Amino acid sequence: MCTSCETKTTSERAYAVGGMTCAHCVASVREELAEVAGVEVVELDLASGRLVVRGEAADSQDAIRAAVEAAGYTVTVA
Repeated sequence: MCTSCETKTTSERAYAVGGMTCAHCVASVREELAEVAGVEVVELDLASGRLVVRGEAADSQDAIRAAVEAAGYTVTVA
């Protein structure tokens, strides 16, 4: 089988972020999560506070929590 055709398995986990009130808040959280090794995709909804992280680090709750808290917000696993 062609190795370039193999499907890569990516983890996904949802979190709830509290304390965000504007687009700048969302940008701050995204910037912090971009620094976490293994985070490939970040989806963040301001209205609901729902955060979806995809990549090898998606299940690294401590790393995700530390990044969100460094941005100044609270986070729980959804």
